[in-house]
Amino acid sequence: MSSEFGTGVRMTPHDRAERSADSPALPRRRAAVAELGAQVRALVDAVVGTEVETDELERCAAQVGALTEALGARRREHNAPAAVDDLLGGVRMYNPVSGAGSPLSPPLEVELGAGTATGRTALGLPFEGPPTYVHGGVSALLADQILGAAVAASGNPGMTTELSLRYRRPVPLLTPLLVSGETVDVSGRWVRATGVIAAADQPDRTLVEAEATFVCLNPEQARRLFPG
Repeated sequence: MSSEFGTGVRMTPHDRAERSADSPALPRRRAAVAELGAQVRALVDAVVGTEVETDELERCAAQVGALTEALGARRREHNAPAAVDDLLGGVRMYNPVSGAGSPLSPPLEVELGAGTATGRTALGLPFEGPPTYVHGGVSALLADQILGAAVAASGNPGMTTELSLRYRRPVPLLTPLLVSGETVDVSGRWVRATGVIAAADQPDRTLVEAEATFVCLNPEQARRLFPG
């Protein structure tokens, strides 16, 4: 991990101790990250749904600006893992689909099986495309995440090389969704998975079909793509 949070800001011994994998302070920090992520997600939902007076919008914008300045006082470099993450342990708190600390994530709660993955979520106004429905690109985001999780659960983690979707019905907002994926073929380094998005109360009524191909990285490719 980088020894800096950002340009010119170095970690102190206390910082390193607090963020080490066996530190008793790490669970507290992860909980704080998750709570901040949840609060900002709620803020984003309020921002896209608000119809308050303009004066109130201006006042809130100033307050948010002050919070942004406070949080930006110490930043990690873009190529350094987050201190709260455990890459080998599968902890990615800022994953934009399933990360509890990411304001971008719904978040998607994922359960793994033998070569399978099942995700559950509900999408609000921040994910709207056509009025009252989910943006098609968000469906692709969910599908890519869950199919990738399925191939990783098969013991063949890889990177997406191709993703195709068939939008059979619009995906409704504010509706519990079920996103499922299954590994269907492993041919050397190439792995294929399929999946669907459906309403949780109508799992047999497919809204979106997805299919993806993944490639397992060899050590040289992994070093080139993920140095350090």
